[in-house]
Amino acid sequence: MKELAEKIQSLKNEALRFFDQAQSEEDLYQTKVRYLGKKGELTEILKNLGQLPPADRPILGALANQLRSDLEEAYQKRTTQIKETKILKTLEADQIDLTLPGLELPRGSLHPVHQVLSDMKNVFRRMGFDIFEGPEIESDYYNFEALNIPENHPARDMQDTFYLGGPQDKKLLRTHTSPVQIRVMEKEKPPIQMVAPGVVYRRDSDVSHTPMFHQIEGLLVDRGISLAHLKGVIEVFLRAIFSSDIKVQFRPSYFPFTEPSAEVDIECVFCKSSLSCRICKGTGWLEIMGCGMVHPAVFEKVWINPQIFTGFAFGIGIERVAMLKYGINDIRLFFENDLRFLEQF
Repeated sequence: MKELAEKIQSLKNEALRFFDQAQSEEDLYQTKVRYLGKKGELTEILKNLGQLPPADRPILGALANQLRSDLEEAYQKRTTQIKETKILKTLEADQIDLTLPGLELPRGSLHPVHQVLSDMKNVFRRMGFDIFEGPEIESDYYNFEALNIPENHPARDMQDTFYLGGPQDKKLLRTHTSPVQIRVMEKEKPPIQMVAPGVVYRRDSDVSHTPMFHQIEGLLVDRGISLAHLKGVIEVFLRAIFSSDIKVQFRPSYFPFTEPSAEVDIECVFCKSSLSCRICKGTGWLEIMGCGMVHPAVFEKVWINPQIFTGFAFGIGIERVAMLKYGINDIRLFFENDLRFLEQF
């Protein structure tokens, strides 16, 4: 028994020495296998326990178990030391000065159209308007008929439409966001105060038109709403977007879904009434939007009594506003993805 006890102690001292000398996790693991593995040296010693007297076996068994526990603890401790040493060496090799400012990464920005749209929505929110959105694929009913534009009405020629499968299918890409107003009036009871921003589509393409563009259209319905309310809202909006002293004028016009209707002009932001200005052609005014009082026929389509309620509606092209704000003379620049153009914003 004494001989085996001394052998166990000698084995422990030897194993601990090799654990301390191991310089890598692989060396440490191989040392552990050598002493504690299934075919390791401790296992070979324990094979001789059967030759001892029965009274001595528990004592030698306890010594062997203690040896295994001590070597496992030494193995874990040395593993932690090796990992920490490895981390320190890595940090020394790749030193970082934490006091240096970080590298500035290139950042993108909002597209100019969306910058203007965001500004416009914020102005309307401050005036109490709610924002609604609707589908871009619309039915003929919501895009035309419910807005007092029946089939064969000449106003349909003003909006050359993308039909999906042909006019007979009654599905189309919306030509304005006014259908959202109809959908809201069908579900909501007055008072209604809303704007509907979104993408619209028309068969048109030149320096001032694209087949796809953005509009924001507004609606206010309540008792006692008049042209004076419409004029006040439009003037507040335009002066918030352009400048507080910009001049605004209203001209009589025609839209099938409003009566009376008006076109709205603002003072030319380029020339301030110069006769030589090519943008306003010397008039000093630029057309900016259309508006009017909601036609009673539209109210009847959505079961709102025009004898009790009145309202006004308006619509404005977002690209049109962006072109005037930023002095851009070709609407197609917004959609050509030229970084030299977009980086200016």
